[in-house]
Amino acid sequence: MTPPHPIVEEELELLARVIRALEEEVPRSSTAEPAIVEELERLRALIVSGADQKDRLALLSQWDRASALLRQIRAGRAGPQIDPSTPYFAHMRLREDGKERDVLLGKASFIKPGVRVVDWRQAPISRLFYRYRQGEEYEEELAGRLRVGEVSARRTVSVIAATLRRVDAPEGRFFCDADDPERWVHMTDAAPELHGGEGRALRSAAAPPPPPRAGAGPGRLDRRLPEIAALLDEDQFELLSRPGPGVLALRGSAGSGKTTVALHRIAFLAFEDAAIDGPESLFVTLSPALRDYVGHVLPSLGVGRVPIATFEEWGAAQRRRLFPDLPDAHRSDTPDYVRRLKLHPRIGEALAGHIAEHPGPPTARQAIDDWSSVLTRPDYLLRALGSDAGGPSAQELARAAEWCRLRNDELSTSREGEGHAELDPEDDALLLRAWQLRVGPIPRRGASTVGEALAYRHLAVDEVQDFAPVELQVLVDCLRSPQSLTLAGDLQQRVSASRESTGWEGLFRLLRLREADLQTLRVSYRSTRQITEFAQGVLGPEAEADSRPEVVREGPPVEHFEFSESGECIAFLADALHRLAADEPLASVAVLTPNPESSALYFQGLDASEVPRLEWVQAHHFSFRPGVAVAEIEQAKGLEFDYVVLVDANHDVFPATPLARRLFHVGVSRAIHQLWITSTSAPSPLVGDGARHRPNDAR
Repeated sequence: MTPPHPIVEEELELLARVIRALEEEVPRSSTAEPAIVEELERLRALIVSGADQKDRLALLSQWDRASALLRQIRAGRAGPQIDPSTPYFAHMRLREDGKERDVLLGKASFIKPGVRVVDWRQAPISRLFYRYRQGEEYEEELAGRLRVGEVSARRTVSVIAATLRRVDAPEGRFFCDADDPERWVHMTDAAPELHGGEGRALRSAAAPPPPPRAGAGPGRLDRRLPEIAALLDEDQFELLSRPGPGVLALRGSAGSGKTTVALHRIAFLAFEDAAIDGPESLFVTLSPALRDYVGHVLPSLGVGRVPIATFEEWGAAQRRRLFPDLPDAHRSDTPDYVRRLKLHPRIGEALAGHIAEHPGPPTARQAIDDWSSVLTRPDYLLRALGSDAGGPSAQELARAAEWCRLRNDELSTSREGEGHAELDPEDDALLLRAWQLRVGPIPRRGASTVGEALAYRHLAVDEVQDFAPVELQVLVDCLRSPQSLTLAGDLQQRVSASRESTGWEGLFRLLRLREADLQTLRVSYRSTRQITEFAQGVLGPEAEADSRPEVVREGPPVEHFEFSESGECIAFLADALHRLAADEPLASVAVLTPNPESSALYFQGLDASEVPRLEWVQAHHFSFRPGVAVAEIEQAKGLEFDYVVLVDANHDVFPATPLARRLFHVGVSRAIHQLWITSTSAPSPLVGDGARHRPNDAR
């Protein structure tokens, strides 16, 4: 039999050395801890027995030393422990002063003669692996000491069940044959690459404009909108160019142009009525990221004075203006069962019913009383909201009402000058709705009389599926007659667990939009066929009937990479992102994570790897520049990127639940040209068979 490649032989010998050292290691706590505990008991007995002052001081000194040693042992046991089945995932050989030594990277440290495994997240020396390639010289200050040398070898490995399965090195990739563990396959083809999608995303201000879409043609477009001719197809233009006011509801899959049509409809209407481009219009977005994106696009369409805001921003500003005696601050610890109550689809109807039952003066104080009263009547809430499947139970409503009662007590105390109270963010919409129902229309800013109402000529709301009906009720009742309204959304992308869906028809009923025109955009322009089909497959039973979009572009397959540890995944991504930055400097990349903890971990790892033009997106503030953005999936909602890498697609993070399906769908559908998915433990069932597993899989 042909012996393995020398690199494989080196790695096999190194792993055997580590396994032997681990087998010889006896956990210190297993032998030392009981003896120390026994000694502490003995010392305690002597101390309390009444020893003289001199002996007591000596005993207390011994007690302190033994206690410190016990804390140290227990702290070491509580920290990361090396896993003998997968002790490390990377190997680098450092040459300094003519000597070489091997350093292994894992998720816990283990140092013995001839074996050095370090925690990749904590050990300063791990920086050398992420910052330098094989053959590069380094000069770094590590732990207060200047280190100068060369990375003579740099490899990632896959160790599963204490068996070497894969070695990735600049000399090639080596795989253990699953059917014959003695046989190794040497592959010299190129490593997986992100390639060929530079500048396709509209989010990149530096990117060139996209090519004209299928079906678009200057002969069909209005002569007053020449600058958008390349961005619209015939169906989209028909929708946005409808004359006059009216209620237009746009639904469609990710990338079908809902936001594009909503934005361009404002531009079209502004040609008919110049006042549309000003404070008498409003574009409402779901997040600051979408607000910033719209703020880039509208001025390029010649519409530069339309206010753009999230509902949270707009609602808080109006509420503070109308209810100046209430606290300014919002709390962040509201239980989810309270949020579900305050965002319930029929909470606006419950508020209206309460006000109808309780006549009172049309004042702000009475509106506050209406708001606080309706939320503390669990029996009334149960009757008003009903008991639909999936809705709040009687017990949940009772708990929520008690929470609201206690918060109202805090509010009363605070208004009397004692204590400190805060509102829930969801209270803004309820208070504004109480004002509209009790007092009348919301007055415009600076109005001298109550009759001067805030009355918008045109209102557009994007990502409408993640708004609560009561929020939309407040907005819609700020429209002048006849109503001019554009709603854009996709029920398949609803990611808020606290907001229940009513469906489009239910929403129109709650908003009293009897003549709403619901239109479906059926062509998805954003993603390739491969990405679109994968994204639809992720939805499973959550996909709407007849929702499969048409696509116009082909592209690379969706790929899934499995790793044994986040550090291994980061090393793989850093190499790919370095190559991409050199080849396609204008490319936009999103590394999308399931939670803030993952975002912090991946940003810190990629930053240590010196990935260029890297940003950590927090509070939805994207730079909209070429480069790599690390963000949670929710923050990227409504945006698009040339490339998307969705990390930590693990079974425990993305189970096959409705919410997980929709969140995963939102993440993967941000990609325009190429989509990678990675997992660091058992993969999510949502990955399924729709993604191609590359040969560097670790399992």
